Amino acid sequence: MCGTQTGGVSRSADNIDGREILPTNVKPLHYNLTLEPNFDKFTYDGTVVIDLQVNEETSFISLNSNEIEIHSAAISSQGSVVETQPEISLNKDVQVVTIRFSQAIAAGSDTQLTLVFTGVLNDNMAGFYRSSYKTESGKTEYLAASQMEATDARRAFPCFDEPSLKARFTVTLIADKSMTCLSNMDIVSETETRGKKAVKFNTSPLMSTYLIAFVVGHFNFIETNTFHIPIRVYATPDQDIGHGRFSLELAAKTLDFYEKAFASQFPLPKMDMVVIPDFEGAMENWGLVTYQSIYLLLDETTISASRKQIIAETVQHELAHQWFGNLVTMDFWDGLWLNEGFATWMSWYSCNVFYPEWKVWENYVVDNLQDAFSLDSLRSSHPIEVPVKRTDEINQIFDEISYSKGSAVLRMISKYLGEDVLLQGIRNYIKTHAYGNTKTSDLWAALANTSGKPVKSVMETWTMNVGFPVISVTEDKDSSIIHVKQNRFLRTNDVRADEDTVIYPVMLALRTTQGVEDLMLAEREGSFKVPDLDFFKLNADHSGLYRTSYSSERLALLGQAAKLGKLTVEDRAGMVADAGALAASGHQRTSSILEMLQSLNYETEFVVWSQMLNVLETLRTAWIFKNGETKDALKDFQCKLVSEKAHELGWQFSDDDDHVRQQFKALLFGAAGMADDATIVQAAKNMFSSLADGNLSAVHPNIRDNVFKIVLKHGGVKEFDLVLDRLRNSPSSDEKFSALCCLGAAEDPALIRRTLDLAISTEVKSQDLTEPLSCLQKHPAGIEASWAWVKSNWDSLVKRLPPSLDKLGWLVQMITSRFCTEEQMKDVESFFSSVDTKDFDRSLEQSLDAIRVKIHWLQRDCEDVDTWLSKNQYLKAA
Repeated sequence: MCGTQTGGVSRSADNIDGREILPTNVKPLHYNLTLEPNFDKFTYDGTVVIDLQVNEETSFISLNSNEIEIHSAAISSQGSVVETQPEISLNKDVQVVTIRFSQAIAAGSDTQLTLVFTGVLNDNMAGFYRSSYKTESGKTEYLAASQMEATDARRAFPCFDEPSLKARFTVTLIADKSMTCLSNMDIVSETETRGKKAVKFNTSPLMSTYLIAFVVGHFNFIETNTFHIPIRVYATPDQDIGHGRFSLELAAKTLDFYEKAFASQFPLPKMDMVVIPDFEGAMENWGLVTYQSIYLLLDETTISASRKQIIAETVQHELAHQWFGNLVTMDFWDGLWLNEGFATWMSWYSCNVFYPEWKVWENYVVDNLQDAFSLDSLRSSHPIEVPVKRTDEINQIFDEISYSKGSAVLRMISKYLGEDVLLQGIRNYIKTHAYGNTKTSDLWAALANTSGKPVKSVMETWTMNVGFPVISVTEDKDSSIIHVKQNRFLRTNDVRADEDTVIYPVMLALRTTQGVEDLMLAEREGSFKVPDLDFFKLNADHSGLYRTSYSSERLALLGQAAKLGKLTVEDRAGMVADAGALAASGHQRTSSILEMLQSLNYETEFVVWSQMLNVLETLRTAWIFKNGETKDALKDFQCKLVSEKAHELGWQFSDDDDHVRQQFKALLFGAAGMADDATIVQAAKNMFSSLADGNLSAVHPNIRDNVFKIVLKHGGVKEFDLVLDRLRNSPSSDEKFSALCCLGAAEDPALIRRTLDLAISTEVKSQDLTEPLSCLQKHPAGIEASWAWVKSNWDSLVKRLPPSLDKLGWLVQMITSRFCTEEQMKDVESFFSSVDTKDFDRSLEQSLDAIRVKIHWLQRDCEDVDTWLSKNQYLKAA
């Protein structure tokens, strides 16, 4: 990309699609960064000295800066000062500061830029920011932490904030002597300065700015030396540091496993994992991974099986990034999937190796794969490799496409090439591109060279285009031939001709009585010989990214095959998922999925039941604003569907219950209880009453969420206050989180108001603001109250959740996507017509698309559903 002599962002002809990127006249080589936080003023003082490579003669330097006050700048070249008072100008719109000087610097000159600045320790979880926690005495203590991804390093210090502009970093933190100071590297020296300590860290390898990290505060830690470098878990004093033991030991095993899997030694001298009180999710900073507490700490005595699995996958996801993302980095954000898709796939791969009894690949079919399908079946979806031009577009692509569809494509590649070949290709890719930047084509080249297969031509179609196909199957019984045809799948089932031009290379994976045959559909249509039409199924184990549409007769035969054990768990779960999606989109009648669900009540596997209930929840959500009789009938259908199995499994837990069985019991207990199974509702009330009487072990962690939701649904102020007390006073962070997430299950208007007031109060941290709203989206009163609350509190929410952090977009999508009527959609459109939506326009359009899906579904199949419910005696005939 060519530079420009005008300063600011590059707009040259070579600039890709008009990206807002920095000129290329200079390039950073090394940052010497010193920061000193002030917890009285919530500011920090900083100095950065940047060693530069001058690519062409220039009289200006442009770099990124946002909410930083630069006090002075100085430029030296070839050991001599060029200028001590250059002109400093800031373009706030593109977050670029330009330093201009009167004497041009020649290309190739050894040049340094020194900037002295002040920043704000904001409370937005962006850049270098402040976080807080309460001591045992109730005093508020503060710490400073960083979160740079995607474009917030520029909030912490002026820098060249693009992934491809890698440099080395030498960081010094100045803080009170009692505080812990952490950065990506280990400590090289600690000296006294002005009654404080200056902690200097070793110089990092080449790395991108979004991975730089620093933490200053009071922490406890635990350590393991079972790996060849020290690994530590840090937490603030209000947390039980012993709850980090599981993650600590898992990290040591995982790093060792990844070193062998990638044939690449972890290059840093230590690995720290730190709990930050104000933080969302987890961030893979090289050598200093930061976490929200619920994704790192666990108490084995109070944790649910599902939460333990989430923590394991999160730790393994972030550690996979240490190679894929940190060591080898995408060259720009349109390649985000290279980071996130791979780390997601690798976390499942490693989790399966460590915990085979968890059967994670079975769960993958109803988890990641369906998440990918859900968003990618909307017209407002985007390609895996999505062009991004502006800073405000980048945060919006941290979604199910980059993570879930990206990982699904890698799973598809692993089936196409074989896992061993895929991993060898990845080893070659890492070895070739270590400490550098790549495009997707570099990965395809490595895999092609390793496998000898045309990986790019096969896979590029999947990453460069939006959407996926539905494969329609017809049969020629006389010749035992099946005919298949692919078309783009949209949940709205209104694909235009110009939207259906992509021909995907579809891996059919035909399962027959003779096994699985690897077939490829590379055209619009194709015909294939089947050994025996009595039994066949496409997409064996559901590793392919497509839906399959069969005739009703074939679906019935597949149902029989499932009963006879001819289909794997993944086959059965995927078949249910496909049938549900096809019914919702109008490819099949909704009564057909109700019939299928009713016929599967014999099913014995957790994953299949999980998908069955997902499909039923989707249906009930679409019908949530319909008349009470139909809603009650659907609830009664769910109760009858699950109750027998729920009672058979029971809701007592013992050491004999394996990981999957624990989740199975919890799933059916909750599904039956929320459908008003009288026995389970009473059991939940009894357990809750015992909890209220002081028996803190009365509610098993696996069903804690369900018990709270059931009693809140059927209870009142007393039950609400007790759950609120568990939020405020439980010693278990997992129970606190459960209580926070469940409060919205209370349907009384006064309690709904209390939940909404709590969400926006200072008692709930910004990263958790949406959690108490989640259960409100399960009932009509909560949905309508939430939307009214958003509208009336919009300005406060924008301030609390800055749009650039994408939390606001997630809130908008969560609240509005539950609507189902034209009137509700018009209300949403009307409100946002006068609001600046540029930071969440993609999320808003996806939400509106989801509403349209339900509007069309209801218009099409309301009568069909009522007829089926009447026929099966769930609904009285009109």
